[in-house]
Amino acid sequence: MDNKLAQIAVDNFLNKGYSCSESVVMAAIELNIVPRELLSVATSFSGGMGSGCLCGAIAGSQIVIGYLFGKEKTNTARTIAKEFIEEFKKSHKATCCRVLSAGFDFHSKERKSHCSNMVQSCATILNNILEREKSKV
Repeated sequence: MDNKLAQIAVDNFLNKGYSCSESVVMAAIELNIVPRELLSVATSFSGGMGSGCLCGAIAGSQIVIGYLFGKEKTNTARTIAKEFIEEFKKSHKATCCRVLSAGFDFHSKERKSHCSNMVQSCATILNNILEREKSKV
């Protein structure tokens, strides 16, 4: 892995008991990008919001994007959120947890490994966006 955000997010997911959405947000917290209060916001987005819809790692990334670039800040969150989704779809074709994890038993080691790749991918895309936006300031 080539960035700290992705390394921490994957470690959180594989080794520290955080869900996919929590892992990305917690990595941003650990790097002092967002406040700790956002962790509890991320919890309900785990496992596709409990229904298999939007991938939790995407949702966690979008929480960070919204916090940093929302209405009371730069008001570019929607544009950046769309860019994030387009970048994710280039590699994974879908954003639905159920589609992304099709064929894996929910509690299997194989699914956990597969989902860690989604966490890594999301954290990498998020990191790239954050680095680019930081260079604009």
